[in-house]
Amino acid sequence: MAKTSKIAAWNRGPKFAVRYRNRCRICGRPRGYMRKFEMCRICFRNLSLEGKIPGVIKSSW
Repeated sequence: MAKTSKIAAWNRGPKFAVRYRNRCRICGRPRGYMRKFEMCRICFRNLSLEGKIPGVIKSSW
């Protein structure tokens, strides 16, 4: 019973909108989040270097 209530509470989400935390869609990391790509900086870097994110290239100057 306690386990099912915990699962239901986790799926419900936060009681207040301020408590919502953006997380990476791939790894779930809460820090270093980029809203435009909906992922953290580490996953963004790995995918961009592999060429899986269209329009993103490594800069050089």
